[in-house]
Amino acid sequence: MLATLINLSPIILMFVLFYFLLIRPQQKRQKATMQMQNELQKGDKIVTIGGLHGIVDAIDEGKIVMVCGDKTRLTYDRNAVREVIEKGKSM
Repeated sequence: MLATLINLSPIILMFVLFYFLLIRPQQKRQKATMQMQNELQKGDKIVTIGGLHGIVDAIDEGKIVMVCGDKTRLTYDRNAVREVIEKGKSM
């Protein structure tokens, strides 16, 4: 029994390290991204996953309307927002 446990200990250690080095940090990043996307407000300056910069003009359940530099209004899924550069003024 003890010999079997000693033989399995490197495999168990590998899974523990794999969890703490890869899985757990990814879950934290995913949770932070979802929280950021759920807290979007009108007036926030954002960057999409495609690299487009703009300001949030309207928010629907799963979509946002953003205004670009030339006053073009574009509709995107909330999931397309990569980061908030600057929070807008609360209205």
